[in-house]
Amino acid sequence: MPIRVLIADDQTLVRTGFRLILNADPEIEVISEAADGESAVRLAQRFRPDVTLMDIRMPKLDGIRATELLAGPTVADPLRVVVVTTYDVDENVYAALLAGACGFLLKDAGPRLLVEAVHAAAKGESMVSPSVTVRLLAHFTSDPNRSLVRPDVPLTSRELDVVLAVARGRTNAEISAELRISLSTVKTHLASVQGKLEARNRTEIAIWAWRNRLLT
Repeated sequence: MPIRVLIADDQTLVRTGFRLILNADPEIEVISEAADGESAVRLAQRFRPDVTLMDIRMPKLDGIRATELLAGPTVADPLRVVVVTTYDVDENVYAALLAGACGFLLKDAGPRLLVEAVHAAAKGESMVSPSVTVRLLAHFTSDPNRSLVRPDVPLTSRELDVVLAVARGRTNAEISAELRISLSTVKTHLASVQGKLEARNRTEIAIWAWRNRLLT
């Protein structure tokens, strides 16, 4: 079955471009488009796509709020949302990820990263534009207002290895190869970590690691 994608963007040209790029991949199918945030939420709840690509600045309802309604902490059965925007502003990144987005890409990231982000999101993984990742790392490890005292979370040494790999942006397959453990074991560790950290997805696991200065 192909990965079913909903594209939400107020610019027709952007939606058309994304559709052409994604439909060129035989494993992806664009099932619907939305030109505003309200339509995005309504269509996503109706069709329940595997991945929703969400712009931030849209009429009627902005993409951050739309993301929260589809993937936020109060959603019983959250959808996978990747925020794709022109605006490379830190506040947008933090807001999108905390609203439940499993990825954040800039519109100029290129066709390859767009396709990779869709595949990653469909597998429950995440992708953030490389330039944004660098700033996130720097911000969470240098800003004292965002640094937290390392909580007493009883992670095993192997779980901590997995957390650090996730925070570096590794996929499950890459973690499996680096740590020399099976893919199913990686998934088991991730599920355990998410439960202990009360994290909704691997993006929140990465944020936890950055905030607690586990990476420098």
